[in-house]
Amino acid sequence: MAKKATSTKEPAKRKSTPPPPAPAKASAGTRSRTASKPAAAKPAAKSAAKPAAKQQSKAPAKAAAPTTVSLKHLSAGIVERHGLPKKQADTVLAEVFAQLVDHLKAGERVRIGGLGIIEVKDRAARMGRNPATGEAIQIKASRKIAFRPAKELKDAI
Repeated sequence: MAKKATSTKEPAKRKSTPPPPAPAKASAGTRSRTASKPAAAKPAAKSAAKPAAKQQSKAPAKAAAPTTVSLKHLSAGIVERHGLPKKQADTVLAEVFAQLVDHLKAGERVRIGGLGIIEVKDRAARMGRNPATGEAIQIKASRKIAFRPAKELKDAI
């Protein structure tokens, strides 16, 4: 019985072990070099089609990032629409945002018609975990700025 078990195990090992290492390495090495170029071209074509589809879906997100509007852009828009001098438009915008910041620092809610409500919310202290070590840590209390868009803004977008 032991010989039968040994004889059945050995041929199975011999059949599976010798063919893959010797022929597979030699043939795979030569085939992979010659076949990998066409094989790489085929998956590259397939993968090129897939990233192209992904790039199309990501393209609007990437296109939106470079078109960041700064205070200078807003100021230039005011100059064009209302014919104000550039310095005066810059001063008006700077003052509007300075007042907005002052009111938020004071803890007040700022409602801008057609845009939304900006307010400061207090976050209580809480327990958290360090993701690297898993150690429990105390997260201190903080303040955050919250923005709730107006219905007009939601409808416009």
